[in-house]
Amino acid sequence: MFPTAHEDAIAISGIPEDVPERVAAVARSRLHNAYREIAQMSRSAPVVSVGPVSVLRTSVRKNDRARSGDEDVSTAERAGRYQAVPPRFRFDQLVLPDPLNESLLTAAEAIRLRGKIYDEWGLRTIEPSPSTALNLHGPPGTGKTLAAHAIADRLGLNVIVAGYAELESKFHGDGPKNIKAAFHAAEQQRALLLVDEADSLLSRRLTNVTQGSEQAINSMRSQIVLCLDAFAGVVVFSTNLVENYDRAFESRVRHFHFPLPDQATRLQIWRKLLVPALPLAPDVAVEALTAATEDFSGRDVKLVIVAAAERAALAGKGALDIADFLTSIEQVSSARITPPAPQSRPATPEERAAIEEQLNKAS
Repeated sequence: MFPTAHEDAIAISGIPEDVPERVAAVARSRLHNAYREIAQMSRSAPVVSVGPVSVLRTSVRKNDRARSGDEDVSTAERAGRYQAVPPRFRFDQLVLPDPLNESLLTAAEAIRLRGKIYDEWGLRTIEPSPSTALNLHGPPGTGKTLAAHAIADRLGLNVIVAGYAELESKFHGDGPKNIKAAFHAAEQQRALLLVDEADSLLSRRLTNVTQGSEQAINSMRSQIVLCLDAFAGVVVFSTNLVENYDRAFESRVRHFHFPLPDQATRLQIWRKLLVPALPLAPDVAVEALTAATEDFSGRDVKLVIVAAAERAALAGKGALDIADFLTSIEQVSSARITPPAPQSRPATPEERAAIEEQLNKAS
C-alpha cells in the first residue's frame, strides 16, 4: 500500500490475478482498514508493504497513475467503455415454455407501445416513470441472455452487455461511477442495457456495514436505484439466484422466472440443436436423448451435442451414434460444479392427502 497524491487515498496491489474478485475485494477492504489504523498512529512512513518493496513500489506507482486518471474521467468518457452491438438472437430462435415466451413478448410489446399507453392515453399522470426494467432469473443456461437479445431485436435496439465483474472496481467508489456510465452509454447509444450476473446488485442492502467491501456493494445498489428512476431506456438484469431482493426493486423491476426445461421443452431444444447437417446413426432417437437429460438446461444439451460430435470425429466415425451421446451426457453431468436446484411445484391433492394421513398417524 502506498499513499497517493491525495493524502487519504491508497492503492492496494499484489493480490494474485487468479483470486476471485469477490475474495480479492474483501482482502483489499481488510488491508485498507489495517492501513487506516496504522496511519492514525503515525504518518512518517511513506510505505506500508508486504513482500518485496521494490516490486511493490513499481506496481503501485502504475496503479496510482491509473487511479488518478480515473478520478478525472467524466461520466461521458467513462461511458465510452460500453459499446453497443447488434442483438444475436430473435424470438423465433428461443425455446421456452409457452407461458414464459408469451409473457416476454407481451412485456416487449408493452415497452414498444409505452408512448401510446402513457402519453396519448394520459397514464403518465398517474405513473410518471413506467418500468422498463426486466429481471430474468433462474438457473444458469436456461436462456436468459438469449431472451435479452431477442427482446432487443423485437424493439429494434442494439445491446450493451455490462457484467457485474466489469461494473465492480478494485478502487473504492468506482463501482457506482461505472454503473452510472453504463446507463449513460445505453441512453446515448439508444441500446438495451443487459446487466449480466446481477445477483449482488439486486440483493437486499446491508444494514450493519462493517467493512469497506460491504459499503461498496451498498453504494452500487443505491446507484442502481437512482439510475432506474432517471433512465428512459430499457434495462434487463440476468440473475441466477437471489434469495432476498431489495424492496426498492420490487416496484421498479418486472420479474420473469426461467426454469429448467420440462420434458416437452427439452424435446424441442434437442430437435432445434440437432442441426440438419449433423450425421446421426440409426440408433439415435431424440425421445431417448430427452429422457436421458432430465434436469439439463438448454446450455447443457448444447454441450452434450458438441462433445458427442467431437468424440465421433476423433474416432473417425461418419455419424454420431447413441453411445457418443450417452457418454457425453455422463461427462456433462459429472462436470457440474453444483447439482441442479430441485424444481418445486405445488403438491397434488393425492400428495396432500397422503401427507395429512402421515401427520395424523404421527400424532
